[in-house]
Amino acid sequence: MKTNHILATLLGLFLLVGCEDRLDVVPEDQVASNTVFNSLATIDGAVVGIYSKNQSGDLNGMAQLTSDFMADDVNFVGSFTSLQEIDQFETLATNTSVDNIWLDGYELIGAANNVIENLPLVFDVQGVDETVKAQFIAEAKFLRALTYFQLVNLFAQPYQFAQGGNLGVPLVLQPFEGGDISSFQLERSTVNEVHAQIESDLMDAIADLPADNGVRAESGSARALLARLYLYREQWAQAAAQADMVISSGNYSLAADYDFYDDNPGSSEHIFTVVNTPSDGPQEVAGSDEVYVTFYNAAPGGRGDAPFSQSLLDAFAAEPGDRRFDELSVAATDAGGNNTFFTTKYPDIVNVASDGMVLRITEMYLIRAEANLRGGSNVGDSPINDINLLRNRAGLAPLGSVDLDAILNERRKELCFEGHRRMDLLRNNRNLRPGGGPESEPGANKVIFPIVEDETTNNPNITQNPGNF
Repeated sequence: MKTNHILATLLGLFLLVGCEDRLDVVPEDQVASNTVFNSLATIDGAVVGIYSKNQSGDLNGMAQLTSDFMADDVNFVGSFTSLQEIDQFETLATNTSVDNIWLDGYELIGAANNVIENLPLVFDVQGVDETVKAQFIAEAKFLRALTYFQLVNLFAQPYQFAQGGNLGVPLVLQPFEGGDISSFQLERSTVNEVHAQIESDLMDAIADLPADNGVRAESGSARALLARLYLYREQWAQAAAQADMVISSGNYSLAADYDFYDDNPGSSEHIFTVVNTPSDGPQEVAGSDEVYVTFYNAAPGGRGDAPFSQSLLDAFAAEPGDRRFDELSVAATDAGGNNTFFTTKYPDIVNVASDGMVLRITEMYLIRAEANLRGGSNVGDSPINDINLLRNRAGLAPLGSVDLDAILNERRKELCFEGHRRMDLLRNNRNLRPGGGPESEPGANKVIFPIVEDETTNNPNITQNPGNF
């Protein structure tokens, strides 16, 4: 199974007090090393704790939702003030939804740092040899890279804004174990510096993760994320090469149909997925399952807040018979009383246990096609063959030729409601909204999130994004 299944029972290793208040949870990077790293079970539990943080509805759920409705795929009609601010490009530094993404992101990074820093110092633990340690550290590095990628995409202008010389997010690479807090009051690193750290972590993870890691991250997961990083950085040859290696590995393949969205984590389609099951139970922070199911589904199962935008409906209507619409949408009334359509990519409303798509093999074909087109190459296959392969599964006629617009259109229809559209538009210098005004143009102040007030209040060294006070 090419998935990330959180084993909720191991989370109890780190909850030293009750779960009613988030402040009662002792972060993994503050648990004494001699307690966490004294047995295979507790070491594995520390790593599983990082996966559990990745299951947060803020990192995997809210981040994707807000990316979708900041762009042109989702017509947000909800009543939450924090989300309305984001939708209307009026996000404040006090926005609670944005604050939670930042907080949960750095909590995960802290937990990963704890493993990366302290596990190499562990010796004479039964069942924990150098190979086992390397794999655990590689999992932590993959999850740290995934989180930094999420944060830098949301809180910083993309690479194209200033060739990566613009400010990104602070790079915290050491665990906090008490002492001088000022050493963690860091200025933001540049986007290039953050990307370089992500690349380094992923290269290390590729080397030390197994090809098949059951329900956890594997070498293909790290390679797939690296392909996405190179695509965003316009490193076409490297993006095509990494995507091709994932495709040609034989560990993943295109699913025959779209049932892999319907609680089918074992599908060959998946490279890395946040798997949510009924046994996960309620959490002190809403899990990704709750965010996806609540917002992307119509009432009564969901809130009806995030239906298809008219722009996305028009894109599908331009080619009738697309199975990605016919089989993955349902007509319903949204929270504003409008007749529209909702995605069915997150169908498990009863158990609140739909999975979050992070990486799947289809994206690798799209990355390879775009990178080959823009790089003038045919690594693995031609852009036209890759795109027509996906169109064939969708029940559409093959194209005779492809250009960038055609590839971006296929990306849109294939990856909608999975959080990709905002970055696809920004990195290609396109307005986030059809006919949108200057507030949704690439480089505008509010197409990225402000640095949260909690951070600017407690960190005198950090620089706020322009247009935020």
